[in-house]
Amino acid sequence: MLTMTDNAVLVIRDLANQQDVANDGGVRIAADPEAGSLTVQLVEGPVAGDQVVDNQGARIFLDSDAAQLLGDAAVDVTVDEEGIVQFGFTEQP
Repeated sequence: MLTMTDNAVLVIRDLANQQDVANDGGVRIAADPEAGSLTVQLVEGPVAGDQVVDNQGARIFLDSDAAQLLGDAAVDVTVDEEGIVQFGFTEQP
């Protein structure tokens, strides 16, 4: 199952608070098969069938394709000096 780094937990919680996402909200990661990529967006809550990963109040919702693609990866989030947020995924040993 997907895990989050401590930094990812802090950034996801901060983003949700800044954007006034509901307590049940978080980041949704979905596969975009046509583009061959993943989409990441703040949402009010999971969609039916989403896998929910909750770590200390930071919530990630994965659609079934993204959950299968990411498997046991770890997600990290960085924010640069300009406030641009980037998500990264690494395989766990």
